Amino acid sequence: MDLPASLAEAVAAFAVHLRDERGRSPHTVRAYVGDVQACLAFGAQAGIEDLTELDLRTLRAWLGSMGRAGASRRTLARRVASVRAFTTWAVRQGRLQTDPAARLSAPSPRRPIPEVLKPGQASALLTVAELRADDADPVHVRDRAMLEVLYACGVRVSELTGLDRADVDWERRTVRVLGKGAKERVVPFGGPAASALRTWLELGRPRLAGTGSGDALFLGTRGARIDPRVVRRVVHALLGHVPDAPDLGPHGLRHSMATHLLEGGADLRSVQEVLGHASLGTTQIYTHVSIERLRSSYERAHPRA
Repeated sequence: MDLPASLAEAVAAFAVHLRDERGRSPHTVRAYVGDVQACLAFGAQAGIEDLTELDLRTLRAWLGSMGRAGASRRTLARRVASVRAFTTWAVRQGRLQTDPAARLSAPSPRRPIPEVLKPGQASALLTVAELRADDADPVHVRDRAMLEVLYACGVRVSELTGLDRADVDWERRTVRVLGKGAKERVVPFGGPAASALRTWLELGRPRLAGTGSGDALFLGTRGARIDPRVVRRVVHALLGHVPDAPDLGPHGLRHSMATHLLEGGADLRSVQEVLGHASLGTTQIYTHVSIERLRSSYERAHPRA
């Protein structure tokens, strides 16, 4: 249903705030705005026409209706977070005197343990990419370089596709990454990634580059900055050549890299910095991955497990 004019105006202003003041990505803005619109549409059906009429009882009724409709704990938690962000902003803007969502609580989402590659599987994946690149096909050379950077740096696919050539510091062997919320971080990479990148830039990229290439580090076959969907297809396709490997996308390589760092002795705070997590709690999920793998090995090997 269409929102009353005053509510629609508030949502539009909140979207501008997220985009222009908070620097949120278009995807994040759409998600927040969609959640807030759903909440206010529920309130409008209950007779609310102005934001000042929104109260805790209405918000709890909205939350309950979603729970009865089968929404997952993760979905409920995300929507509550969106509405809290909206009402907090509305109070700061003077649109609300008090925050009706301040005491709104949602069930804590059960964060699933991410599936990751074993170190040997990650090595096999990169070997597959390297062997394909031996034919000097610029696409294969590019694919090898992309996989090396994904696994070496643990970057998100959007961060990978947003990289420019100027972001690579060859002397320090680091790459400058623009992450969520326009936050910048510097991530190191190793010798194999450096070799693959140099080969791509010297032999592969010039053969794909065109007038629309700009300074993009990775290019598609038409010469423009590579699309995230292409990166996902490449990762899925190459993993299909690794025996018993789970079918993961680029984010699975990020999970794998973080897990392997911790298993290799890296401290949690360093891994947090590499991944660009705002909260250490987000990074701690990878300690659980390591524990689960240890438990699995223990149960297979110990005679009294």
